[in-house]
This record gives sequence, structure tokens and C-alpha cells, in this order.
Amino acid sequence: MKSKTFFGNEIVQATFKTALMNLYLHNIGDIYGNVPITLSDALLTDPGWRVDYCLTNPPFGKKSSITVTNEAGEQENEDLTYNRQDFWTTTSNKQLNFVQHINHFKEHYPLTVFDLTNKKQLEEFTGTIGKCVGVINYDLVFRRSYFAHINGFTLMLDESSIIQNEAAKRSKFILKMQPENVILLSGTPTAGKYEKLWSQLRLLGWNISKDLFYKQYVETEWIEDHNSGFRIPHVVGYKNVDRLKKKLAEHGAIFMKSEEVFDLPEQVMIPVHSKPTKEYRKFMRDAVITIEGREFIGDTTLSHRTYSRMMCSYLNKERVAAFKDLVQSTEDRLIVFYNFNDELNTMQAALAELERPFSVVNGETKDLAAYEEHGDSITFVQYQAGAMGLNLQKANRIIYFALTDRSELFEQSKKRIHRIGQEKTCFYYLMICPGTVEEDILHTLELRKDYTDELFKKYQEGFDW
Repeated sequence: MKSKTFFGNEIVQATFKTALMNLYLHNIGDIYGNVPITLSDALLTDPGWRVDYCLTNPPFGKKSSITVTNEAGEQENEDLTYNRQDFWTTTSNKQLNFVQHINHFKEHYPLTVFDLTNKKQLEEFTGTIGKCVGVINYDLVFRRSYFAHINGFTLMLDESSIIQNEAAKRSKFILKMQPENVILLSGTPTAGKYEKLWSQLRLLGWNISKDLFYKQYVETEWIEDHNSGFRIPHVVGYKNVDRLKKKLAEHGAIFMKSEEVFDLPEQVMIPVHSKPTKEYRKFMRDAVITIEGREFIGDTTLSHRTYSRMMCSYLNKERVAAFKDLVQSTEDRLIVFYNFNDELNTMQAALAELERPFSVVNGETKDLAAYEEHGDSITFVQYQAGAMGLNLQKANRIIYFALTDRSELFEQSKKRIHRIGQEKTCFYYLMICPGTVEEDILHTLELRKDYTDELFKKYQEGFDW
């Protein structure tokens, strides 16, 4: 039975050898004769065989340099084109191509896949009878009233932590949907905050009110808000954690570390220090300073925190010089994470003379052409726009020009290169000013916590407002 059950395709030679050896060690096939795995690109041609079940790892990015065409037409703007007449739709969407490809091997369970961001395909989807798959993003789902009225379907949410804010429109809409089955996927479901679980648990069927959830599992205290003057609840810890974990398991939650599932390469964190400037020290003392004609006034907790971080990053000439030296030290692909537009502008100006190709992913642009095409490219990624959902494992080096203060974004950013397909050691260069707000941010991130206003207030103790 073993010799006729397990077989497949693999495009990466190193992975092919590892899988083959693993099967051989379990007495499945042999190295020189009956080889159950084929080293080939299954997208190029139809392998010809059919199966009942497919065990595979799907791609998680939104796009790649691969376009699949069918009889509907061709796309010429991509680097690599596959012509598969057996695919339902012409698309460069990685998920849709993947589902089309896998479905091809399952003749017993045919599925039709619809891109529900397309209004025409949405109309076809609503009129379809039988098994089918619809794919849509979070930003559009609550604008499709159709989904509020259907039932008896399976709802799968990738990066389910996106609905942790139950007050957001998309979260409210999703929580009111009527699925028969629910599957939630996330590498950072809570970002170290158990209170962020409530909306996801409701979707999984745990009918507990938010007030009761907090009462049983979350420790809070009331503090005075510096900006409004009102007293507000602040999370200080958690209780009954073992009971919470038991309830999670009862509702289908499975927690696994990446290293327990995948054999991924080593991760190495490398601090890159630069001294705080005299301007930073003055600002921390006086909460006001003028730099190059621009006035910075830290009259609120938020503004004080924001400006102090700026003075550690792009307003710190030693930081900028260290960043340039770091880039010049290698010709490998580099991923650079940043917070503010001024940081991006400063970095690009510093690297202008190097003439390295670069890509940018932020709230206005998503251009990965240089990343895909050039082995010496630099890809600038703004945390909010690209810390989740991108596949960047062609690179194995990340430079953190400045740290985010959100644990979820930091943890997710590391996974952009440390994921399936990565074969090299991953290096993370943390640019830090010791003795500043950045050092406190890093400490809280290492605890997998957000650098909250309260923590910042503790840092500010002793300053005269």
C-alpha cells in the first residue's frame, strides 16, 4: 500500500531531496528505482494522474510573477506565463492559481473558484448551485450585502487577528454572518493580548459576552487619561489562564509554533547601535525643539512619543550613516521596514548614489518589480502596509531602520522571509539608539507586548510637562 499511496511533484531541488529521503526512511519507494516524487514544475503541463486527496502547502502572498492564461486571453506584463487551457480563469493571483492547480488533480471533487472582488464573478457565484469557492478580501466583504443573508457555508479567515477590533465595520459584519463551519488562521492571533481574542472566539461559537470574558480572564485597573482627563480601564494582566486555554481547546483552537511544523532555518538578531543626538536629549527634557526650521512640540503623550522616535531614526545623522554602511556591506536582496514617510525619503536620498534597484510597499504603492527581478534590490516596506501578507523569502536579510511599537506587526514582519521556501539563515538588523525610547520599545516587543501609552508614561516619569 505504501508504494502506491504517496507521490507528487516538487520544484525546489533541495526540498525534493529532503522529501525523497524522508519517504525512503519510512520504506516508501527507493532512491534509484521507484521514485514517488518528481522534480518538475507541475504548472507547465498536466502530469496526467488524479488523486482523492492533496497534501500540500499553499502560497500565502497575494501576487507573484506568475500569470496563468487560458482561452480567455493573455497577459503580457508578467515575467513568467503558464498556458493552461484546463484552468478556469486567467489571473496573476497566486491563491486562485493554486486552487485551480490543486483542483486539477481531484477529479472526484470538482470545485469552481470565484474572485469575489470582481462584480461579474460575484454575480456568477450567487447563482451557482453546488460546491464552489469564493475568495474576497476583508476590505470588501462588508460592502457585499449578499453575504449577510446566506447560510450553510464554510467561512475561512486568513490572518484572523484582523477582526480583533469588534467595533470595526468589517468585524461587525463578519460576526453577524451565519456560517455552518468556521476556520480561523493566524500566526499572531492575540499579539500577546488575551483580550484581543474575544471577537475570534465569538466567531468560533463561544457564546460569552465581552464583559463576562473580561471579568473571568482579564485583570484591569482604572487610570486617568492624560489627554481627556477621564478615568479609563487599562489591562494590567490576566487570570484563570489554564481555564482559558481549556476553553480554547474545546472550541477547536490549536496552537503550534512554526518550528514544530516546518524545518525552517536559523534566525539571527543583530543590533546596530547609534548614539542619541543632543536634540533628542533636549526634547526629552523640554518637550519642544526646532530642527531645520521645523518645530516639534510634545504636548501630548502621543506627539511626544512620535517625535522622540523620529529623532532616533531619520533625524539622527549617525543612524542614517550606519544604515548606508549596512546596505553597502552586502549585495544581497534587502528588506527594510520603516514607519514614517520621512524615513523612506531620507533612506532613499542616502542611497541615491548607489544606484541599487528598489521596490516600495506602503499605503500608496505596492511595487515589487525590483524585488522579483534583481538579486541586489532593496525593498522598503511600511509596517502597516506590508508586515502581513507578503512572501519575501527570496531575501534573507531584514533591516529595521526603525521599530514599530506594535508586537503583532513586528512578529509578522519577521515571517516575511522566515517561511516555507527559505533555505538560508535569516538575519535581522535592529537599528537602535541605546538609552532612548527605542530601547524600551524593543524590550516590550521582546515580551511580545505593544508599547502602550501606559508604558510610555512610565518612561516619561520625571519630565516636567
